[in-house]
Amino acid sequence: MQAKSYSAIRHVRGFTLIEVMITVVIISILAAVALPAYTDYVTRGKIPEATNGLASMRIQLEQYYQDNRTYEDDGKCGGIKDPAEKDFTFACVPANSGQTYTITATGAAASGMSDFVYTINENGDRQTTGLPEKWGTASTSSPVNCWVTKKGGGC
Repeated sequence: MQAKSYSAIRHVRGFTLIEVMITVVIISILAAVALPAYTDYVTRGKIPEATNGLASMRIQLEQYYQDNRTYEDDGKCGGIKDPAEKDFTFACVPANSGQTYTITATGAAASGMSDFVYTINENGDRQTTGLPEKWGTASTSSPVNCWVTKKGGGC
């Protein structure tokens, strides 16, 4: 049996610095693309909490109106229960001697939804009166006449 010389035997161990750096760059690029997409996905997933809560409260108010011929009860909207939600807070304001109302869902700052504001009234008119800048433009003076649920102002 013939012995090989030491110089003919190659020992390959580990990775070169270049290989490791290329891997880190590829992972960084993937993370830079995936993280904003994931964040927007999570945000879109929280919006139905507001729209469902508003729709539910509207139904309760209409049922109350059928029994009482007014939406108002001691200066407040009558017969509604605030949805127990964590990403939005709800407020109802009766007007015109209890013949109209506006329900507002305002995003909670702790959940990253603070710029979102949605409303509905007794006619079922849906409006978006607040949005983050990258989602579109909406304000109380220039509302969007639907509930914006997509980035770019799409309803």
